[in-house]
Amino acid sequence: MFNYQIIEDSLQNKTILITGAGDGIGRQAALTYAKLGATVILLGKTVKKLEDVYDEILAQGSLKPAIIPLDMKGATKQNYIDMCATINAQFGKLDGVLLNASMLGELTPFTQIHEQIWTEVMQVNVNAQFLIAQALIPTLQLADNASLIFTSSGVGHKGKAYWGPYSVSKFATEGMMQVIADEFENSKLRTNAINPGATRTKMRASAFPAENKEKLATAEDIMPLYVYLMSDDSKDVNGKTLNAQ
Repeated sequence: MFNYQIIEDSLQNKTILITGAGDGIGRQAALTYAKLGATVILLGKTVKKLEDVYDEILAQGSLKPAIIPLDMKGATKQNYIDMCATINAQFGKLDGVLLNASMLGELTPFTQIHEQIWTEVMQVNVNAQFLIAQALIPTLQLADNASLIFTSSGVGHKGKAYWGPYSVSKFATEGMMQVIADEFENSKLRTNAINPGATRTKMRASAFPAENKEKLATAEDIMPLYVYLMSDDSKDVNGKTLNAQ
């Protein structure tokens, strides 16, 4: 997907929510979507990071974004319902949602996985994704062509030693994506997942501290697939996990 040609204003008049928008891939997706004409809604747990991205978006001359501070580790179903009501009132619809936020946890042998780490990873990577998707699907259905994008991983379709909680959570993510895609097949809503691959992010650095990050793709490098799945060019793509690299 590096070769996908991004067209200027291809996301014009679209409203797109991005989770984990304060850093890494989420930040770059927000900047890219906004540059292509979208109004972006920035969701994340750290207000300062969201405000920095907000300022960057305004500095590049894009439409004013919105900010939703929310910690997915502690958010409840009601939090997502209230968020959805606010989005409906302010924007009337959602054209796209990028569920980018994830938690790595710890890399450890399966027999040594701490229950608390397991629970926290599942809360952020599975339970929160379920709750936010369930809350936002009715709003996505109000758009002419809506795109719901989950974030997977190479360890989400082939388990890897020591990656227990994260790997299992990404298997669940792909399953959730496929269920939603199948239920809404032939509707105005398409649902897919992206495997970003080895990318120069803080999460990657924490998993591979000795790796030469200069050899990795940047978040900007992998944006073609993120734009493709959010644009109307992908309106007939549904139920797929696509590799950004």
